[in-house]
Amino acid sequence: MTVNLATRVVFLGGLGEIGRNCACIEVQDRILILDCGLMFPDQDMPGIDLVLPDFTYLRENAERVEAAVITHGHEDHIGALPFLLRELSFPIYGSALALNLARGRIEEAGMLGRTRLIPVHDGDRRRIGPFDVEFIPVTHSVPHGFATAHRTPAGVILHSGDFKIDLTPVDGRRTDLGRIGQIAEQEGVRLLLSDSTNAEEPGFTRSEREVGRVLAAIVRDHPGQRIVVGCFASHLHRIQQVIDAAVANGRVVATLGRSMARNVAIAREMGVLEVPGGVLLDIADSKDVEPGRLLVLSTGSQGEPMSALALMAAGESRWLDVGDGDLVILSSHAIPGNETSVGKVIDGLTRRGAKVIHSGLADVHSTGHAKQGELRTLLSIVQPDHFIPVHGEYRHLRHHADLAVTMGVAPDNVLLCEDGDVVELTRDGTVERAGEVPAGYLYVDGIVGDVGHGVLRDRRALAEEGVVVVVVTVDARSGEVLSGPEIITRGWIHAPDADPLLADARARVLEELERLADEGGHDFDTVRRTVRKALGKFVSDRTRRRPMIVPVVMEV
Repeated sequence: MTVNLATRVVFLGGLGEIGRNCACIEVQDRILILDCGLMFPDQDMPGIDLVLPDFTYLRENAERVEAAVITHGHEDHIGALPFLLRELSFPIYGSALALNLARGRIEEAGMLGRTRLIPVHDGDRRRIGPFDVEFIPVTHSVPHGFATAHRTPAGVILHSGDFKIDLTPVDGRRTDLGRIGQIAEQEGVRLLLSDSTNAEEPGFTRSEREVGRVLAAIVRDHPGQRIVVGCFASHLHRIQQVIDAAVANGRVVATLGRSMARNVAIAREMGVLEVPGGVLLDIADSKDVEPGRLLVLSTGSQGEPMSALALMAAGESRWLDVGDGDLVILSSHAIPGNETSVGKVIDGLTRRGAKVIHSGLADVHSTGHAKQGELRTLLSIVQPDHFIPVHGEYRHLRHHADLAVTMGVAPDNVLLCEDGDVVELTRDGTVERAGEVPAGYLYVDGIVGDVGHGVLRDRRALAEEGVVVVVVTVDARSGEVLSGPEIITRGWIHAPDADPLLADARARVLEELERLADEGGHDFDTVRRTVRKALGKFVSDRTRRRPMIVPVVMEV
């Protein structure tokens, strides 16, 4: 087997969508996985729970995988690890917090024995096989995020991770622009891979502390009311500030939602969250607390079905009956694609009498991703030879690429890549496209792996047009119809209109089967095709609809 000693970057996800962030860096024919995240399904993916990167390339090169590095603890960067560990075994490097957030998912999947979780700290420089990786602190919406500097035979590859430049972060841990500048000045950066999520947004992100002040004022100004705050369970800085506001106003705090309870417990144990004794209580004990003394931290700010907030909005929560006098704060922005779901939750809560404050009404959220001002700042400090925008939908990547050119990167040195693209860094200083690898969507439904594009296509047809099943029994020798056709329909036609139409449909199918028998065509496949074609044409002619046609032919 020929050993490829080139330095390469292989993109398996995160370029052209929000989520599924996953890339590989290859040095001396070894592979380092950089993040392994999932994506939540769009509305046109009925029944799908999660969307993963296509792991074909990693499966086919399993013997070359050295390890994985995770930049931070968000699901779109760590959520696919349990699924990949079913097929490969490798150690995982990351901050202690990110590893603890990932551990729960891996343990639930029974995959903890297939990995080693190796914590790294700010400024650490680790040798991982042939890889030389430095972990540089960056500020993001989950604590302890990293940018990573990879020293390769072809030069330094700098990956920004998800970052923002917050000069007054809650924990005082700023993006280390000084260290990034030192690497750029002393060694130079051959290739910069940088977060593009907010590349369309002008200006700079607001500090998380500003959001904390707004939330504190809202809590202060609503005495006597029960308050529910919905936010991401991983946004521990936001959670800290909400808890501080509750304590300052004499409130106790209950968590609602499995991930919220788990993350708060992990963060308290690690000292990331500081909560005075007696402040946190079990949600089961909250019914005995006066409304004006209770603040609930809840999951479901993205309107996820069956989430805590969605159940409240539908009046189906077993813990909270939200209504008149309650205040609900949605301390988040809707992720692209979730706008409709979030709107339904807001509408449902409002119908039940609650007052809802969201980011369209007050500054109760700040993004964790750099806007144009910060992206320009990073580009001006790094001054990379080559640039590839990552982490974002295609329009975000395009804007970021254009931004890099305005900051002095040569247009020919800016590559706009997509999932599946492979780039190669040569020793003579070039960065070139070097082919493609499989990088489609891997759909997960329940505990079943890839349900496939065919299944998803069928589900869309069922959702949009319904299904018509025709059952018929024929004589295997003569082709004579012994019983049926019986037609069963779901989602195709309204019941009062069904009987005459179904009678005509049965007659059409029977007519075609009798014609077929007269012609001597009575093998199973021919009968099945005839039934399907006859019914499909009838349905199309009479209703101009295209439900799924399912012929069930029994031969005796």
